Amino acid sequence: MPDIFVNYRSSDEDTGATLIERELSRRFGSERVFRASKSIKVGRRFPQELLTAVRRSSVLVAVIGERWAAARAADGSRALEDPEDWTRREIVEAFESGALVVPVLIGRATRLNRHDLPPELAELADCQYRRLDTRDADGDLARLGDDLAEAVPRLAAAEREIARSAAAAGDAGDGAGGDGGDVGNRVGRVDGSVVQARDYTHHQSGGIGSVGGDVGTFINNAAGPVNTGSGAQHNDLRSGGVQFNGDGGDFSGNYVERGTAQQWLGGRRADREDEDR
Repeated sequence: MPDIFVNYRSSDEDTGATLIERELSRRFGSERVFRASKSIKVGRRFPQELLTAVRRSSVLVAVIGERWAAARAADGSRALEDPEDWTRREIVEAFESGALVVPVLIGRATRLNRHDLPPELAELADCQYRRLDTRDADGDLARLGDDLAEAVPRLAAAEREIARSAAAAGDAGDGAGGDGGDVGNRVGRVDGSVVQARDYTHHQSGGIGSVGGDVGTFINNAAGPVNTGSGAQHNDLRSGGVQFNGDGGDFSGNYVERGTAQQWLGGRRADREDEDR
């Protein structure tokens, strides 16, 4: 059964009531927040459903817009003066059942004056209210939710349970390869850096065919100086490139740049032009 009953007049602020209901449902669970057009199932008798929900709720949120007090009944009289007006009946029922009644003033709606209300509703003007302004809707809705969680411990407990369930669902999705959630990885002993990423794409232009074993250092489409260190070096032999063999010995390094093959041999440089190769 619900803990929060959202009371509103459809000709006044059904949009504001929907915003409030959806935010409170998100925080505390949809089954804990009653709004007539959402919660009454098709074919059910709404008078009994409304009264039962009010009586079993801990909180009634009275959504009050600019037209709330001036709304008219079918005969032209003020709706609030009609004992059968459902907005009025729900509020009166909440007071009689001992529920916490929280007026929420929407937009430019002004604070209620008990002298403008029927005697059965005069108490509503004395209840501490909250505001919902579209210019700060997120902040106002968060404050309302915080107030209700503080006032009704059962709501705070429900919110914590929802948070725990969401965290558990996120943990279950770690490393599963699905969309959303955190990425979880386990690695054994490594030398060097480990990178964690959700998506990793490698693009390579050209290639060296299917190879097995250690290919050493492979440089694709080099343009400019390249320093490969010691070891055998092969520079595009299919196009007449230069080959260097050996483990480097006294070399302080070797490198190849476009047009000239150069080696450093113990501080002495040997140059070979393309045409000499």
